[in-house]
Amino acid sequence: MLKLYPKFFLFLLITSGISLPSIAQHEHHNMAGQGMNMDSSKTVWRMPPMNMEMPMLPGMHNELPPVEPFLAGMGLDKEDIPYAKPREILELADGDTVALQASIVRRNLEGTDYVMYGYNGQYPGPLLKAPQNSTVVVEFNNQIELPTTVHWHGLRHDYRFDGTMFSQDPVQVGESFTYELFFRDAGVYWYHPHVLEYIQQDLGLYGNMLVEPPEEDYYSPVNREEMVILDDILIDDQGLIPWGKSSPSHALMGRFGNVMLVNGKTDYELSVDKNEVLRFYITNVANTRTFNMVFEGAKVKVVGSDISKFEEEVYTENVPIAVAERYIVEVLYEEPGTYPILNSIQAINHFRGEFYPHQDTLGMVTVSENEVEESYTEAFNTLRVNEDVKTDIAEFESYFDKPVDKELELTVAVQNLPIPIMQSMELDTAYVPHLEWNDTMPMMNWLSTGKQVEWILHDPATGKKNMDIYWDFKKGDIIKLRIFNNPDTFHPMNHPFHIHGQRHLVLNIDGVENPNMVWKDTSIIPVGSTVDLLIEMSNPGKWMMHCHIGEHLDAGMMLGFEVGE
Repeated sequence: MLKLYPKFFLFLLITSGISLPSIAQHEHHNMAGQGMNMDSSKTVWRMPPMNMEMPMLPGMHNELPPVEPFLAGMGLDKEDIPYAKPREILELADGDTVALQASIVRRNLEGTDYVMYGYNGQYPGPLLKAPQNSTVVVEFNNQIELPTTVHWHGLRHDYRFDGTMFSQDPVQVGESFTYELFFRDAGVYWYHPHVLEYIQQDLGLYGNMLVEPPEEDYYSPVNREEMVILDDILIDDQGLIPWGKSSPSHALMGRFGNVMLVNGKTDYELSVDKNEVLRFYITNVANTRTFNMVFEGAKVKVVGSDISKFEEEVYTENVPIAVAERYIVEVLYEEPGTYPILNSIQAINHFRGEFYPHQDTLGMVTVSENEVEESYTEAFNTLRVNEDVKTDIAEFESYFDKPVDKELELTVAVQNLPIPIMQSMELDTAYVPHLEWNDTMPMMNWLSTGKQVEWILHDPATGKKNMDIYWDFKKGDIIKLRIFNNPDTFHPMNHPFHIHGQRHLVLNIDGVENPNMVWKDTSIIPVGSTVDLLIEMSNPGKWMMHCHIGEHLDAGMMLGFEVGE
């Protein structure tokens, strides 16, 4: 039996290079079977695929989530729906205008067609590549069957174009909205809906933005760059497992998929030359899954995260990446051969009360016998100290020890769940992992909807929760926010915490100081931990903070705040 990782795993793993145990097991998910009949106008619930080591609870065979099920494109003839294409790269200049449309598309995964969504008919959506400090106009049109918006995740731009309830009404079917984006910070960002995102994002509405710095030596030299979007999707031999239409299923833990996707595909492959150095821009767009990436057979260096480079580069053997986070890593392949890119985790079996090793193959890299034409191994073998980042962060050091300004406690409340689930959960909380890498109770999770589960951000100072909280700040305020993820609740869960429109530093977790800082917009809050964030309120407007697990967000876990001029 394996041990739990320390609860401050995130920045210690990333900044010190500590790695997970080597795991030999590999499982491949067979997706053979036919997709749903799109000529049908009726959607019915089906039980999701079950790991028989985590069996169904007695007396639950006839239970269904108490919400209406939803699948995309029901009533349409599948043959009339166009196939999605791989994403395009849009090289943009300051002042450019780009068209973006959300539409219903057909996707083929391992020989089976599925009806999903896409931006500009692509998977993922087009990569918007623009220079730092540029402004780009996006003319958006909605052609899916649900109202939607586009949220430009991580950008510090005008709040009127943030894509939330504070900035616009949802874009109705057939209607349009014009967004103006300002790319203030170099790095990798992404866009996705902020209406029913647990459905729309999971069905394929996501894409990257890459903001390029003006300095040629901002990063070390590499032979090439690769954009990697990690995702998963829940499928059985009949097709996609339906989503809750008015309220999410899987509201306890979030919807884990059983099929891994990289850039919307199950067969991600790279061919590289010997001693080639690659820079990977990695984004996790899954509903709930935290990935632990292992580049087998390669050396890996962590360079940056959400909104900046790290103060110092570090070598690592693995890259844990929570929902909505981004990491920039450089990878060196020195020896010919074929090497997998893995999701390598300590899975949990709550029924047996134990951990077990598990791996998913995310992609394959083939290294040729040919020596790379131009070698950058010397630069790779040098760990850079990013003085520009250290100088920037040093301006905030006087605030590191300031008193806490705001506090949040993360909890959950449930009602009207089936009695067998309530009884089982009393045993489940006998031990609590700081982070769950897999769906540890698939049947109970599927049956728990947003009508029965409320995820809560609780403000101890006022007693208010979720959208009853509305904090007021002024531009230039430096706010210390302390977040406690209470383990003494009904199945406590780790939460990727996203703060719109601003940037923040993770100061410490459980009193352990962060030794290597990076500007973030999303940070993981492990179960049982207290995390101190230092937020620079630099961007006026009306904004949100929330858990980025799609089902938790829709089940209430969000609050509003305003930054005045």
